[in-house]
Amino acid sequence: MERLKVMGILNTTPDSFSDGGKYNSVEAAVKRALSMVEEGVDIIDVGGYSTRPGYTEITAETEIERTVPVVKAIREAGVTADISVDTFRSEVARAVLEAGATMINDQWRGIYDEKILDVVAEFDAPIFLMHNNDHSTYENVTKDMIRELKESAELALKYGVKKENIWLDPGIGFVKSREEEIEVMQNLDQLTAEGYPVLLATSRKRMVKELIGGETDADDRDAGTLATTIIGIEAGVKAVRVHNVKMNRQAADVYMKLKGELNG
Repeated sequence: MERLKVMGILNTTPDSFSDGGKYNSVEAAVKRALSMVEEGVDIIDVGGYSTRPGYTEITAETEIERTVPVVKAIREAGVTADISVDTFRSEVARAVLEAGATMINDQWRGIYDEKILDVVAEFDAPIFLMHNNDHSTYENVTKDMIRELKESAELALKYGVKKENIWLDPGIGFVKSREEEIEVMQNLDQLTAEGYPVLLATSRKRMVKELIGGETDADDRDAGTLATTIIGIEAGVKAVRVHNVKMNRQAADVYMKLKGELNG
């Protein structure tokens, strides 16, 4: 089995729910990127727009000002790992890809700004399409989520995005109740069966907090996050998006080696 890819979260925002304000200087962001490389990261996911509950909207210009200098500085520091940028805006996608990013992580699955699909096709860049909506009503959350993600994938194909460059993300933490999120987690294998690589992004989110029980700070939810990483591996996901790179890298490798699915 292919080794699980670990995507490390690097937010350059002042208001992200877990690490807001920690890495909103270029120097701090580069330092964190280099430490993630040492911890075994495969993809560094740079975010310039917080989507936490109650987030503050910003302009595309502000988003570019937050992300482009960080992407350039990470490359100048010698990092060769993939860099994705968390954006749903085509103008931001173009700017960061020109700056040295290699992937786009779209939390609106290409429906907010369809031109983003044109941009990634032009750059031959992979795109992560995360399930999101302007509503939260489902007849069957798993089936509806899969149908809507497939519609987004088909739209990307029409724009010229190669199938191997299309990733799907079930959107844990977005427009779903806790019960619906649990149902999606229990049915992840139905999404991975669709033939697209799947990214799972549960790190430190509300679902993990509520399943742990009680009040926990965001950075005290890493052990709970590991449980979701293992569930994801069992279901066939190809990557996880996490805050704690080292812990998830180790857990995934040990689990897969014990299962005889990874050499070493």
